Amino acid sequence: MKSQLTTLCYIEKDNCYLMLHRTTKENDENHDKWIGIGGHFEFQESPEDCLIREVKEETGLDLIDYDFRGIVTFISDDHPAEYMHLYTCNHFKGTVTECQEGQLEWVPIEKICFLELWEGDKIFLDLLTKNVPFFSLKLVYKNGQLIDSLLNGIKI
Repeated sequence: MKSQLTTLCYIEKDNCYLMLHRTTKENDENHDKWIGIGGHFEFQESPEDCLIREVKEETGLDLIDYDFRGIVTFISDDHPAEYMHLYTCNHFKGTVTECQEGQLEWVPIEKICFLELWEGDKIFLDLLTKNVPFFSLKLVYKNGQLIDSLLNGIKI
């Protein structure tokens, strides 16, 4: 299986993250989950190219300034390896538009952990909240369940 390159961004405003509740896309591995904004690289895109394009496509927003916070490696028994470039942003312009992949909602950061999230997402969201410097996180899933996690090469 060929590995995948993706981006994910948590856009912040007034102590809230703009979250996407994935409800409309068919055959969606993220169906009914709440995630940040992002997607797969297109041909010859850099991580930043992908980030800017995906945010614009999914939200209508233009990022002005953003921070590259980490790399998250997803290993799964039923999907190819995914290398996700994780960003945060609190400087953007524009108005949020409708998203074809689900509903966009500004969610208070302290309430995000109560949403339907992947277990591994809770780990990197906690790292973002604690302002951990640039990190590498490896998340291993089996049958959709998180079975292992390593932060900067150390089991957590």
